Amino acid sequence: MHARSVSAAAIDAVTGELVKARLSPGSEPVLAWLAELPGPVAVAYEAGPTGFGLARALIAAGIGCTVAAPSKIIRPAGDRVKTDERDAVLLARLLRLDELTPVRVPTPAQESARDLVRAREDARGDLMRVRHRVSKLLLRHGQVYTDGGAWTIKHEQWLKARHLDGAGTRAAFDADFEAMIMTRDRRDRLDEAIAVLAVDSEFTGITRALCCLRGVSTLTGFALAVEIGDWTRFTGASIGAYLGLVPGEHSSGASRRLGPITKTGNSHARRLLVEAAWHHKPTYRPGPTLRARWDQATPAARARGHAGNQRLHDRWVGLALRHKTHTVACVAIARELAGWCWSLATLDPASNPEPTVAT
Repeated sequence: MHARSVSAAAIDAVTGELVKARLSPGSEPVLAWLAELPGPVAVAYEAGPTGFGLARALIAAGIGCTVAAPSKIIRPAGDRVKTDERDAVLLARLLRLDELTPVRVPTPAQESARDLVRAREDARGDLMRVRHRVSKLLLRHGQVYTDGGAWTIKHEQWLKARHLDGAGTRAAFDADFEAMIMTRDRRDRLDEAIAVLAVDSEFTGITRALCCLRGVSTLTGFALAVEIGDWTRFTGASIGAYLGLVPGEHSSGASRRLGPITKTGNSHARRLLVEAAWHHKPTYRPGPTLRARWDQATPAARARGHAGNQRLHDRWVGLALRHKTHTVACVAIARELAGWCWSLATLDPASNPEPTVAT
């Protein structure tokens, strides 16, 4: 699937006949070509930038469609020729053998929510970069802010009062400072949109349950709910591997070698979990902010969240006693935090709550 062309291949499951075609982009040409094939028909294509429009059109037409995960497609190690035509034939053969790993096709509403949280993630990254440009430009000219925390109202007033020598330097600083203000305002508008959607959407229940954990605010909980989507696809043990939070391994025979985490899967969700994991390092004392979030969740979610908070802090203490570095410990906590998030997201609201939360 490309923006301007589609390479198609079909294999007759009875005769083994191979049919190839090159189609125009869009759902209509693909559906018309499939209608010419003897049915029933099963379709697969590789997930990519063209989105899920074709998959939805095929499903609406009653045709089974598999959107294959590109990283899971089995390719011969010695194959050094890659073309669209060969890829189409490979997908058809793997589909016939049921060797394709599908990705989840979101509904239009779910995709819309995902676009929102990813736009907010982009705004966060843009704001971080433009802030670095502002601070490093001033640092090169010997001006460093030392009167409290950075990027506060007081710091912004200090920035506005800066006087730099040279017309070019002043123009560069003004451009970066203006970009910072505009990017911050864009991020704040997206935050407001997420807050509104988190209150009344299909993700509200899961978001409120996830917010029972320390470090998981409304923005983080909503983003995790949207990015993961169907939590029932996983278990408490497998979700860490899906998010790339498990160590890589290269073992053979009697040797077992573990390396850094795999960093596969959803990088946005992984970053959110790592950031949330740092909040479990201090001593666990439920404060007014956390209790306010508990009030919006079910009793079972509150009890499960309290148990998770206790467990994760104890894990921090245990890793510290083993002299693990803070970064290694944080990733280990993030991996277990993913399991607790799964536990809360799949929790039956009608289940009996665990022991009451201690004050």
